Amino acid sequence: MIFLGPAGSQGLGNEEGLKKTSSMGLKRYEVEFTHGVNMKNEMAKKIGKLTDTLEIKPSIHAPYFINLASKEKEKIIASKKRILDSCERGHHLGVKKIVFHAGFFQGREQKEVYDMIKKELIDLQETIKSKGWLVKLAPEVTGKPSQFGSLEELMRLRKEINISYCVDFAHLYARQQGKIDYDTVLKSIPDKEFHAHFSGINYGPKGEKNHEIVNIEQFKKLAKAIEKAKKTVTIINESPNIFGDLEKMQKALTQIA
Repeated sequence: MIFLGPAGSQGLGNEEGLKKTSSMGLKRYEVEFTHGVNMKNEMAKKIGKLTDTLEIKPSIHAPYFINLASKEKEKIIASKKRILDSCERGHHLGVKKIVFHAGFFQGREQKEVYDMIKKELIDLQETIKSKGWLVKLAPEVTGKPSQFGSLEELMRLRKEINISYCVDFAHLYARQQGKIDYDTVLKSIPDKEFHAHFSGINYGPKGEKNHEIVNIEQFKKLAKAIEKAKKTVTIINESPNIFGDLEKMQKALTQIA
């Protein structure tokens, strides 16, 4: 089963974005804190009530300026604050998943960076628990090998510290230079239900360059694999034409049913 939703409101604002999402019959919506957490708790509560009324399950994408493996301690501290601010708003919004890009290798060995990020995630989990926030951290599959966030790394974190995750299929496509077998990918994910992103993607030898309009044939391949694997997946569309592509994705789902 697939639940579709937009990454943000495409300039409408969250309240109007949610209403448009509902008018399309969609039940998922990702609040985007792209450049910072600029939402007060009061507004988060208001939007949370609206998601309840519209029966939409929201998620949050934390700001992009996050690096839990920075060589500069103050940048790690600032990154954790951005994540925790997202978690606080998420708690008032009724969000379950807080999505973010965890960090960068910056020329270091994989084990060193993995251990650093794992340590910071554990500390964040402890803070979230102490605050009583009912949210789960969901580091995302990233689009470049220079970034921490391969599917294998996230599955290892899931196993070792019981963390959630976001499988960005466009990023995975870019990481693997367009060579992707969705059946194999889904077999490597043990959960029957998970959170994901999708869009078209422009990439080069170093991985992701930018998101593009959804390739509907690629989406159909993914959708068929999800149905075959009998998984329940929330797919947030991150293309430049969010709502227009969502309409095409909805139509595609009826064609493969």
